[in-house]
Amino acid sequence: MSRIGRVERITKESTVLVEIDLDGTGRTEIATGVPFFDHMLDAFGKHGAFDLTVRATGDVDLDAHHTVEDTSIVLGQAILQALGDKKGIRRFGDAWIPMDEALAQAVVDVSGRPYTVHTGEPDVMTGFVVGGHYPTVLNRHVFESLAFHGHLALHVRVLDGRDPHHITEAEFKAVARALRAAVEPDDRITGIASTKGTL
Repeated sequence: MSRIGRVERITKESTVLVEIDLDGTGRTEIATGVPFFDHMLDAFGKHGAFDLTVRATGDVDLDAHHTVEDTSIVLGQAILQALGDKKGIRRFGDAWIPMDEALAQAVVDVSGRPYTVHTGEPDVMTGFVVGGHYPTVLNRHVFESLAFHGHLALHVRVLDGRDPHHITEAEFKAVARALRAAVEPDDRITGIASTKGTL
């Protein structure tokens, strides 16, 4: 059974198409008009072993915010669609990712109950812009949008780091690896991994 999600969202601020195969090999095709965000989504697909296509156009001449936010919303929706009934998945996943001096941890519960905890980024992240186009203050918003629309409980912690590029990359890779573990099929689980019988 294929686990593919495909969602398109059109607003006055952006047009976004996301397609994700949770059982892919890390093949990606990313174009959002925000180069560093493209790089992060490419890392998300590759390290999650998700086949991921993202095509977005938006008012990036004004600010990256709308395109980044809308893409994160649609990515979460596509993940939720691809998960289907969630039967047989591990449900929980966690990962620790170093990126030179930076260290990030992500923990995911495919719980059906959206929640985000994002801690530990140094103060420099609130005013730093990577490549002149991606404000790292958006990181939390990306993870909140992804978790809310993917119905995930997501904890992301930065334990160390100095370079905003490295910190951001460690966070994205950690989330990808944790999600990969959480959505993987587990042969020992034949139904839903919940005492409630639903996720």
